[in-house]
Amino acid sequence: MSLTLDTAVSPMAAPPAEPGYWRSVFARLRRDPVAMVAGLILLAIVLMAIFAPWLAPQSPYSTSMLHRLQPIGSPGFPLGSDELGRDVLSRLIHGARLSLLIGVMPVINAFVIGSAIGIVAGFVGGRTNTVIMRVIDVFYAFPAVLLAIALAGALGAGLVNSLFSLTVVFIPPIARVAESVTTQVRSVDYIEAARASGARSLTIIRRHVLGNVLGPIFVYATSLISVSMILASGLSFLGLGARPPMPEWGLMLNTMRDAIYVNPWVSVLPGMMIFTVSICFNMLSDGLRSAMDVKL
Repeated sequence: MSLTLDTAVSPMAAPPAEPGYWRSVFARLRRDPVAMVAGLILLAIVLMAIFAPWLAPQSPYSTSMLHRLQPIGSPGFPLGSDELGRDVLSRLIHGARLSLLIGVMPVINAFVIGSAIGIVAGFVGGRTNTVIMRVIDVFYAFPAVLLAIALAGALGAGLVNSLFSLTVVFIPPIARVAESVTTQVRSVDYIEAARASGARSLTIIRRHVLGNVLGPIFVYATSLISVSMILASGLSFLGLGARPPMPEWGLMLNTMRDAIYVNPWVSVLPGMMIFTVSICFNMLSDGLRSAMDVKL
């Protein structure tokens, strides 16, 4: 009797619910200690940038020629002072805002524009793909550093021109990745079925293509943030990005380079911040790629 009941009831039992894709991605990401540590460091730096006015002990613009080039641990200057007597700790905290802005925003802009260009080129194919990708190849042929310097130098120094230059630099590689993954997706059966049913191209892209291609493109874009941070700081170091007296890490390296023989530890602090943020973005991107099982 018991066996009969069990046999009759067991087919009716609901199967256990499988976790969603993104939930499984985050679960795998949480099991990656390197990615988690990198993410926590980046989160701390982002919070530092958001709450900079409350965390900074002094104004990043207040100067004092009596306290210039103070070493680390000086009274009132925990991380020393720069060539104009400004508190380096305060400038590092406030500098996180500009450095993250000009490091992350170009990649976000390039992600939107490059993804749109690559998806259209990959989905339409034919001559349209050839024309679009050959134009992209013209920009892609130039080294990123030289192209960024050339554009920023032609447009003139300033944050807006620096953001525009870096956006142009990152559009070609993102567009190439977007075109590649879209070309692979457009030939699958469900896309052909949607075409046969009479669905418009925009509807197919919105409902069937975007969900399958944005993941690999996003992972690749996150790996470019570290490069963007270095290029943005390099432009500021060359005088083509942020302008004095803005607190920006690359600009701080430029203004304090003459003091490296007098007070080397204070002079290298902005470079250490750039290195830390860049390596953390790289580690987080690698962990995200492994969690999403994306092969680029």
